[in-house]
Amino acid sequence: MIIGSEIIFLNRAVSTNTTAAEYIKSGKAREGLVIHAAYQSAGKGQQGNRWESEEGKNLLFSVIMFPTIVNPEDQFIISGFISLGIIDFLKTIIPGCKIKWPNDIYAGNDKIAGILIENSITGSTLTSSVAGIGLNINQEVFPDRIPNPVSLKIITGMDHDTSGCLKGLLKCLDQRYKKVITGECDQIRNDYTESLYRLNEWHEFRSREGIFSGRILSVGNSGLLMVEDKRGRIMEFAFKEIEFILK
Repeated sequence: MIIGSEIIFLNRAVSTNTTAAEYIKSGKAREGLVIHAAYQSAGKGQQGNRWESEEGKNLLFSVIMFPTIVNPEDQFIISGFISLGIIDFLKTIIPGCKIKWPNDIYAGNDKIAGILIENSITGSTLTSSVAGIGLNINQEVFPDRIPNPVSLKIITGMDHDTSGCLKGLLKCLDQRYKKVITGECDQIRNDYTESLYRLNEWHEFRSREGIFSGRILSVGNSGLLMVEDKRGRIMEFAFKEIEFILK
C-alpha cells in the first residue's frame, strides 16, 4: 500500500494541505503519507474559498505524493485519479455519484466532496503533489452560504464510522494511484470522462460570452473541458472560464 501507508492524525489543523506542505519542506514526508484532521480552522477550497466542516463529523485529509513519473503537462491526471478514487469508494455506499469538472464530487445535484490539488514543479519534473480532500460524512446542517451541500448521513439516514470510511477511501485512492505509476493513464482518463456530471446532457453554462446551452463531450489530457453548443461549435475551457448553471 502506498497511499495510507502512514497516517498522522491531528485534532486540529489550520489546513491539512498546509501541514502536508510543511512535511515536504522539512524532508520528513514519505510517499503516500496522509495528514488527517478532525477540524481545520482555515481549510482550503477551490478558487481561494474556505472548506468548512463541523468538527469530527467529516473526513478532512491530505495525501502527499511524489509522482515524478508524471510529466508536468499531464498533471491533471492527479486530479483525475483522486476524483475517481472518491467515486469508487462512494459507490460502495450510495449510487450515482459523479465528478463535476474539474474535481467536485456530486451525489445527484448536490456536492458531497471537494478536492484541492497543489503540485510543485521543478524544471520538467513534477516533484511533489498534495491532494486535499474534504468528504461530508455525518454533518447534517451546513451554513447557508455553502451552496447545495450534502452528506452520507443526509442521503442514507444513517451515521457512518469516519475511521472505517477513511480506511476504505484510502484503499480506493491507492488502487487508482498504482494505475498512474504503472502507466495506465488512458484508463484513468477514460473512466474520468465517463464519470463526468452532466456528460452529453444539454444544460446552460456561463462563459465570458454569456449564458449558452451546451453539452459536455470530454476532457482533454491537460484538463480542458470540451463543450459543444447548439450551433455545433466545440469549445475548450480552462478552470474558471466556464460556470455550470445549477437549477
